[in-house]
Amino acid sequence: MSTLTFLGAAGTVTGSKFLLEHDRQRILLDCGMFQGEAQWRRRNWDPFPIDPATLDAVVLTHAHLDHCGYLPSLVRQGFHGPVICTPGTAGVAAIVLRDAAHLQMEDAQHARAGGYSRHDPPRPLFDTEDAEMAIRLFRPTDGRVELGPAAVTLHRAGHILGSAFAELELAGRRLLVSGDLGRQRHPLLRPPETPPAVDTVLIESTYGDRRHQPLDHAQLARLISTTAARGGVVLMPAFAIDRTTVLLHELAGLMRAGLIPHLPVYVNSPMALAALNVYRAAVTNKSPELRPEILGGPDPFDPGTLRLVHSVEESMRISDPGRPSIVISASGMATGGRVLYHLARLLPGKRNTVVLPGFQVPGTRGRALLDGARTVKIHGRYVPVRAQITGLSEFSAHADADELIGWLSAAPEAPETVYVVHGEDHARAELARRIQDELDWTAVTPAHLERVRL
Repeated sequence: MSTLTFLGAAGTVTGSKFLLEHDRQRILLDCGMFQGEAQWRRRNWDPFPIDPATLDAVVLTHAHLDHCGYLPSLVRQGFHGPVICTPGTAGVAAIVLRDAAHLQMEDAQHARAGGYSRHDPPRPLFDTEDAEMAIRLFRPTDGRVELGPAAVTLHRAGHILGSAFAELELAGRRLLVSGDLGRQRHPLLRPPETPPAVDTVLIESTYGDRRHQPLDHAQLARLISTTAARGGVVLMPAFAIDRTTVLLHELAGLMRAGLIPHLPVYVNSPMALAALNVYRAAVTNKSPELRPEILGGPDPFDPGTLRLVHSVEESMRISDPGRPSIVISASGMATGGRVLYHLARLLPGKRNTVVLPGFQVPGTRGRALLDGARTVKIHGRYVPVRAQITGLSEFSAHADADELIGWLSAAPEAPETVYVVHGEDHARAELARRIQDELDWTAVTPAHLERVRL
């Protein structure tokens, strides 16, 4: 008998972890951290529900923290098997996990100095040694991989560089795990491949109840130009992976078209700089993941005013640049990283603008700002919010509800069951309703730790 247990991303949009079991075979599909509200973050500290040493393998769909960030903790608890992923994910996830370990240790140091942690002494969830041990387990593949009686095939998902959806075959049954699906018109990446015929589907639902509007280039240009005219700084908290490169591509287009002034553009995130190198290498090597129109022309990520911030000293110097400029810094939901120093300096200023380009999980500072918070807590102190706050979900790299339905409907035949995961409850429920009404398929919204037969 084959079973599937939902260890995360059931009732929330983070913490993707799905345990596939058949006889003595155990495979973990994604290994993400919980993020956002405290009720979810605390689950990162819970002991893993089974002995991690009994896992035969982990399969990663892509390199975002909510899909790979728990891996060092799993290794710390005894996991030592292979981690199956694409070569692109192996390269990007190494950057992500090293950065996450650094931030975990840095946050523990801040908490120790400020005395505001519930732990005594404050400790990180994992450290750099755990991250390096996890990275050494990566087994990159471009094709089909045999895992004992199981087989895994990874297909292009078009969400970030290296992202994939996973097709698993086990005991005559086929399971598809979407991971995060990209958009049909991602500015850099080709769209997701068509799903194969399977018995069971796990589909993400981050935007399961919403439709993306086309990016209004003129609106973004006005926002930047107006902020610059009043002498302010445009701060963009952005995911280091994919979102920063997409923003740079957009800014380069606006400047080349003369729609915004030629402002200095600072990228202040070690992980974003490392990821930028990976994306530039993909352009140089003409990666088949990339859209052909961005290949062969000028640098798609440099508007001509790009300034890369490497050291902590440089970061401190530009925490408030003091002149009209654009600052892109991580993390994308303002949960940690260098962007916090910029927010602490820039939020009190009415001349400044904070642009939140993507989904903001409930419980994060980014969501609080988007919801109109008048103060936010940063490094143990409250900071007043007087800057203009604007959300731009149009920059999301997630497929919206229509794109998710369209992707599912392209399957050559109907699955027996679709499990709707990786979304807030209202988004999951709405996507499940549409799958039932429009496709006439069985759709279920599983509960946390629920176990089902395949």
